[in-house]
Amino acid sequence: MAVTGPDFIALQVRDLDKAAAFYENTVGLTRAHFSPPHAVVFDTQPTFAVREPAPGVDLESGQLGLGVALWLHDPEAVALHEAVAESGVTILQEPFEGPFGMTFVFQDPDGYAVTVHDRATRG
Repeated sequence: MAVTGPDFIALQVRDLDKAAAFYENTVGLTRAHFSPPHAVVFDTQPTFAVREPAPGVDLESGQLGLGVALWLHDPEAVALHEAVAESGVTILQEPFEGPFGMTFVFQDPDGYAVTVHDRATRG
């Protein structure tokens, strides 16, 4: 076996169009040229997507993402922080210098906590 790590990350969301627009227009991700049914895929590495809930998943049954840490890399994390804050996005943690550079945490429309950092973790 040769597992190399995460390859595809997807958040299950309540409103696919709203979540896709948020990640595209507010966060600044670019949609990939391909998206499977019931999902919107973004052109990221690893692949990131938002999708409708899988059968049997009740997004109202508890806090979404509890125990999972989702980190996005943006070399301009401070500028992104300013843009998302100005658009009214809830900032859970203001920018701070951490092991992965300038870092902040925002809450997406479904309540997921998303961390953004400016120092790449791979060369």
